[in-house]
Amino acid sequence: MAIYSYTKTKAPISKKLLSVISVVLILTGLTLLTAVIYPIVAFEIYYSSKYANLIKPIPDDNKSLTGNLSEVLGTAFTDYTKASIWFPKASRVNLVRNSSQYLLSIPKLKVNKANVIVGSDDLSKSLIHFTGPLPGSRGNPVIFGHSTILLFYNPSDYKAIFSKLPDLELGDEIFIELDNVTYTFRVYDMFITSPSDLSVLEQNTDDEEITLITCVPPGTYLKRFIVKARLEKI
Repeated sequence: MAIYSYTKTKAPISKKLLSVISVVLILTGLTLLTAVIYPIVAFEIYYSSKYANLIKPIPDDNKSLTGNLSEVLGTAFTDYTKASIWFPKASRVNLVRNSSQYLLSIPKLKVNKANVIVGSDDLSKSLIHFTGPLPGSRGNPVIFGHSTILLFYNPSDYKAIFSKLPDLELGDEIFIELDNVTYTFRVYDMFITSPSDLSVLEQNTDDEEITLITCVPPGTYLKRFIVKARLEKI
């Protein structure tokens, strides 16, 4: 007759719960890491052939698109929905401060009559006319628009509205509605530059142009993607 017997008992619920939580945390970490890395890799893969002909060389003092991860993400305390942060050295630029507004449409990207506010700073509520005269005048109106990971692209959401700006091609049309007049601009140049490059904000032009700017790779803040368009003359 056996004096001792062994009975298998179930693990305490608390241990099972801890195991589940550990797995969830690991999966969450991997998901966040993928969300960070994917837009950078995808940007390089899917746009590399296109950019081979369209992108100007990035200045020597700038890191590559796959450079410092902290710069790619921005800091935890940096709010990139604030237009004033996009070009840190732009304090000496003659910024626009009046309260005008107008509408911008990009048919190819399904952006339809997006509101552009002159002199504002909140990119979560509109596109921002950062500097330059109003569109249709001689000069270089500069318009900022936010971007995010392409998975969350929504042309009606100002936090994502310019995410597909790199999908534009030379010759594509951009429409501006201002004071009951519709202006047609045609894209003539596209390139990547750094946040320290203030040449894209300059007004030394004899043409009627507009410049659209967003952050790339989408969902990051490492570089600035520039689209320049010229007014179609009637």
